Amino acid sequence: MNAATTVASRGASDHGVTFGDALWVWTRVAALSFGGPAGQIAVMHRILVDEKRWIGEDRFLHALNYCMLLPGPEAQQLAVYVGWLLHKTKGGLVAGTLFVFPGFVSIMALSIIYALYGNVGVVAGLFFGLKAAVLAVVLEAVVRVGRRALKNNVMVALAAAAFIAIFFFRVPFPLIVLGAAIIGFVGGRAGWSAFLSKANGHGRTKGKSELTDADSALGETVPAHVQPSLSWSLRISGIFLVLWLGPVAALLLAFGADDVFSQIAVFFSKMAVVTFGGAYAVLAYVAQQAVGTYGWLGPREMLDGLGMAETTPGPLIMVTQFVGFMGAFRHAGALDPLLAGVLGGVLTTWVTFVPCFFWIFLGAPYIEVIRGNRALSAALSAITAAVVGVILNLAIWFGLHVLFAELSELSSFGITFDMPVISSVNPASAVLMLAAIVALFRFKVGMLPVLAVWSVAGMFYYLATGIAG
Repeated sequence: MNAATTVASRGASDHGVTFGDALWVWTRVAALSFGGPAGQIAVMHRILVDEKRWIGEDRFLHALNYCMLLPGPEAQQLAVYVGWLLHKTKGGLVAGTLFVFPGFVSIMALSIIYALYGNVGVVAGLFFGLKAAVLAVVLEAVVRVGRRALKNNVMVALAAAAFIAIFFFRVPFPLIVLGAAIIGFVGGRAGWSAFLSKANGHGRTKGKSELTDADSALGETVPAHVQPSLSWSLRISGIFLVLWLGPVAALLLAFGADDVFSQIAVFFSKMAVVTFGGAYAVLAYVAQQAVGTYGWLGPREMLDGLGMAETTPGPLIMVTQFVGFMGAFRHAGALDPLLAGVLGGVLTTWVTFVPCFFWIFLGAPYIEVIRGNRALSAALSAITAAVVGVILNLAIWFGLHVLFAELSELSSFGITFDMPVISSVNPASAVLMLAAIVALFRFKVGMLPVLAVWSVAGMFYYLATGIAG
C-alpha cells in the first residue's frame, strides 16, 4: 500500500501540535489574510509549511487542489482542511471561522458607514478613487491567473470560449463551469497531454528544499481520525445541511419567496454551490443579478463593495456581505433600515460560508486516502482556464459602468452586449484607472498601497471639484 494511503494508528493529537498553538497560528493567518486567495495561500504556506513545518509540501498542494475543485473561497477552505487534519472537526471549525471573522467585522462596519454616509462629502470621493483602482486590480487578476492557467493553446481556447459565452451570449456562469469541468475530466481520463499539467505551486519558496510529508509534524500517513465512513458522512451531512438550508426554508415559509430576506437566502445559497474558481469568477454574475434582477444596489456601489473587500482581511467573496446588507437596507419593509441591513449581511455570510465547512468535512476524508486523481486534476485545470475568461468579462463589465455614464445595449442574432456611449466617458475615472494600471503592472506597486493612494486621490478630486460618482 502507498504510504500516502496508509492509515496511522496513533491518535489525532500525537503529531505534537497543541490546540493552543494552532489557535494562535490561525489568528495570525486571519490577521494577515489580505491580497486575495494567492496572497492568503502564500501566507498559509509560509507559516504552516516553512515556519511551523506542520504539513508537508505535497500534502499542502493536495489539499489545495481539492479546495480549488470546490465551490467557494479556496483559501478559507484550505484553512478548514488543515485545521481538520490537525485537530479533527473542532480544528476545522476554529480555523475556518477565524479566517472569516476579521473580514466579517470589517465589512459590516464599512457597510454601516457606507449606508449612512456613502453619498456624502469626502466619503463619496474616497470611493470614487477606489473604483478606478479596483478596475486595475481586477485586470491584474486576469493576467495573474492567466499566466498560471493558460499553459497551452487548448487552455487559451477554453478561456476565450468562456469569455465569448458569458459576454456575448449571457450563458449562466454555472453552465460555463460545468462545461469546462466535463471537458477537463474527459481529457484527463483520455490522457490528453493538454490537460495533464502538474499541481500548481502556490506559495512555493524558491531556492529552498521542499518539506517532505514524512518530515512534517503530520507525517505522510493518514491520521486515524480522518478515515472515511458512511456513518460519519451521513451525520455530518445532516448537521450542516440543517445549519445551511434550515434558515432558508424557515424564511421562505414565514415570509414567502418575494421577501428580500428570502431572496438573499436563496440567491446566495445558490452562489455557494456554483462559486468555482474564486470570487473574481462569480462576481460578474452576482453583480448582474444584484443590480439588474433584484435592484439591491447600483453597479458603482458594487465596485465600492469590491473595494471594501479588497482592503480588508479575509476572502474576497466577503463582498457578498455588502451586497446582502445593501439589499436588505434598501428593502427593509417594517424593520429599521440599519437593522435590516445588519441582518441581511449576517444572513448572506451564513449561507455563503456554512457550505464551505460542509464540503470539507464531507469530502476531505475520502480525498485524503485517494491522492493524485488525474481526471479531477484535469477538471480543475479546465475550470481555472475558463475562469480567466470569466474574470475578463468581470473587468470589462465593471469598466464600462465606471468609465461611462451611459451604455447602449445591442442585440442581434442571439448576441447581446453593452456598448459604451463614448461621449459619456468620465475623464477623471479614466485617468485614475490608467495610472493604477501603470502602478501595478509597470512599477509593481502593491495592491494595498494602490488602493489606499487612489482612495485619497479620489477624496482630493471631490474636494477640488465637488463631484464624485
